[in-house]
Amino acid sequence: MTATYFMFTAAFLLGILGLSMHRTHFVSALLCIEAMMLALFTALTILSANTQLPSTTMLPVLLLAFSACEAGTGLALLVATTRTHGTDHLQNLSLLQC
Repeated sequence: MTATYFMFTAAFLLGILGLSMHRTHFVSALLCIEAMMLALFTALTILSANTQLPSTTMLPVLLLAFSACEAGTGLALLVATTRTHGTDHLQNLSLLQC
């Protein structure tokens, strides 16, 4: 495994670790998901640059577009939960309550 692949794998795993361990605020969960998407984007960019196939050049752009949509949806959910519950703590959010 080269150093670049190790760095992308480590960045993705750190995002997963942060998502699983620091579950206090909704904003921190969104930031960990964005870090994972950024690691995937850079890995796909390097992969498409190394292979130089025409079919892989569009993959990083599509991932970036989906990441932007995911970030917008996450921030909209953050605003909605903050307005309804008064806080962004994940412990206060329960699926059993209406």
